[in-house]
Amino acid sequence: MSLTIEETMLWIVIATALGALIYAVLLARQTLKEKTGTGKMLQVWRAISEGANAYLKKQIKSILLIIIVLAVVLYLSSVLVGGPPSIAIGRALAFVMGVAFSGMVGFIGMNMAVKGNIRVAEAARRNFHDALRIAYRSGTITGMLTDGLGLLGGTAIFMIYFRDAPEVLLGFGFGGTLIALFMRVGGGIYTKAADVGADLVGKVEKGIPEDDPRNAAVVADLVGDNVGDCAGMAADIFESYEVTIVSAMILGLALTPFDIKWIIFPLLVRAIGVVSTIIGTYFVSIWPEKIVKGDAFKAMDLSYDLSAAISVTSFLVLAQVYVQDLRVFAATAAGVFLAIGFNKITDHFTNPNKKTVDELARSSRTGPATEILEGLSMSFEATVWNLLIICLAIIASVFFFSGSSVIFVMYGIALSGIGMLTLTGNNISMDAFGPIVDNANGIGEMAGVEPEARKILADLDASGNTTKAVTKAIAIASAVIAAVSLFGAFAETTGLEKIGLNIIEPIVFVGLLIGGALPFLFSSISIRAVSRAAGHIIEEVREQFKIPGVMEGTVPPNYARVVTICTAAAQKELVGLALLAILTPLAVGFLLKQAALGAFLAGIIVTGQLLAVFMATSGGAWDNAKKKIEDGFYGGKGSEQHKAAVVCDTVGDPLKDTSGPALNPMIKVINLVALIFAPVLLQFSAMPILMTLTGSILVLILAIVIWHGKREGVFTKNSLNPKQ
Repeated sequence: MSLTIEETMLWIVIATALGALIYAVLLARQTLKEKTGTGKMLQVWRAISEGANAYLKKQIKSILLIIIVLAVVLYLSSVLVGGPPSIAIGRALAFVMGVAFSGMVGFIGMNMAVKGNIRVAEAARRNFHDALRIAYRSGTITGMLTDGLGLLGGTAIFMIYFRDAPEVLLGFGFGGTLIALFMRVGGGIYTKAADVGADLVGKVEKGIPEDDPRNAAVVADLVGDNVGDCAGMAADIFESYEVTIVSAMILGLALTPFDIKWIIFPLLVRAIGVVSTIIGTYFVSIWPEKIVKGDAFKAMDLSYDLSAAISVTSFLVLAQVYVQDLRVFAATAAGVFLAIGFNKITDHFTNPNKKTVDELARSSRTGPATEILEGLSMSFEATVWNLLIICLAIIASVFFFSGSSVIFVMYGIALSGIGMLTLTGNNISMDAFGPIVDNANGIGEMAGVEPEARKILADLDASGNTTKAVTKAIAIASAVIAAVSLFGAFAETTGLEKIGLNIIEPIVFVGLLIGGALPFLFSSISIRAVSRAAGHIIEEVREQFKIPGVMEGTVPPNYARVVTICTAAAQKELVGLALLAILTPLAVGFLLKQAALGAFLAGIIVTGQLLAVFMATSGGAWDNAKKKIEDGFYGGKGSEQHKAAVVCDTVGDPLKDTSGPALNPMIKVINLVALIFAPVLLQFSAMPILMTLTGSILVLILAIVIWHGKREGVFTKNSLNPKQ
């Protein structure tokens, strides 16, 4: 029996996804063959590896019950509206698969990053080229796992369920999104509690270098880089990758007249992205020296542009030959250019070699207050430019599909998200590069490697700060585009697309206001969690410095105790913040109905994006301004300017690595919950007593969650028990 052209293409997509996984295995084998170093380097590395894995294992145990409960709830969400058992069971199983795939991306990717960091530290003793190659390819493993598992899961579900696939894919996307939220929140609290404690006591109070082995929090800080950036970012981008496929399929199936090409095209675009990513990422370490001139970020940026050029050219051929509609090419190409635009803008505002960060570092001459003000001003401006780029992408979709239905326009926006995340492998590779070289730099300093090697590691670390800032911006933009696409799917599912969203209606406007306020409440609770945990770390590090011999370097501090404290602190906050994201849209829907819920989603998207970009940019810029001073500019290490910059960096740490990144999955969790339970809300809308009672119970639970987040707002010595 011969296959149709669409069936053949779907099998090609499956083969491409498997190819990405095979490439990840090959890169892993290359990494593991590299030399690991000896002595003190191995000792530090083992502490990092054990701490990172212990944290993730504890996190999995903490959320296991929630995963089981939500799988049952997702099953019921389909059954209650009369869905067939096959769809209900498929949705629940897809949710578990999304959890498993997202968790695998984070867990395996983080472990490969940990195995890569010591090899980078050892390679830096040879030359810059080898250190860059190992660092980037170690990070690329995570990128290819994200591409491969994301594409494999989404395509397989579509091949099994066809027109019912979006119902099942909602479960798959929600599973990935939920794990991303847990990893972002937990990892962010962990890493920034350790980082803030290490910096304020070590650098400011004791005047010792970063990653000094006498600092009890230094190992926890290095562990945090992995659980926050590697595991957290991988899971975050993975679920954006899935959510854009879900929304494109839902909208594609709603297009009239229906054509299977609207569904197959996004999957083929993703397959093209895998191939272009493999080519681009491989080129990072082989660009001629006369082109990159020892600049690691430039090598990665050139490779990103190469992958983008291959992708856009391929989109044109695919749109012309297969779909025979160049509008889909324009929409996906706009997404690629959107990602490139975010790259360039974030680089402008956070690169230590650019004028903006130089001015920020210079402002430290008059103290931390002026540097904070300069950083706030700069970040507010960056937020506007980033928002305008997103607006241009949406306007472009409206222009491309002018004369078509609203659903077609929303489908075009979903395609922009598909195009934007075409280079997911590149994005994740660049992000994982950051903590890998940061850890390598820390291992090098703690092990006392040669000055030449330390210089190479410091240069790579500076580039890593920029790549982390760039990829955070792309993650935020992808969250917004994905959320807008999901909003379109929600409007189509609930009928808002036909009746419109009357913002003048008071109840609807209330929904908008609540949605706009929620990102601020979420950020308040997460930042308070970092502050609370950091306070405990500060006291612990101070106490350990009082132990005879620790400050002199003759007695090692108790690194494990700080790691345990950070782990306990992060786990205490996970469930509350997750409940805030899951239950709030349900409470709004039950009490204020679907129109107000639609306005609520709009408010979340707008303020969530603005706040996330602001926090990510300010934190990244303050971090690199500090690094610039540490490189000898404006007073250098130990100067008053340096102390001021450390204070600013400490303020920015929870913004750029905890609250800002955690807003990405929060926005998508809320939109997915609204979309999944929209049919349930419509089903019971004729039962006002039941709706009011259910909504009131949800509000009561939310009030308890918020009270719990504030209850421990004032730090006390016994507020955390490291034995928990």
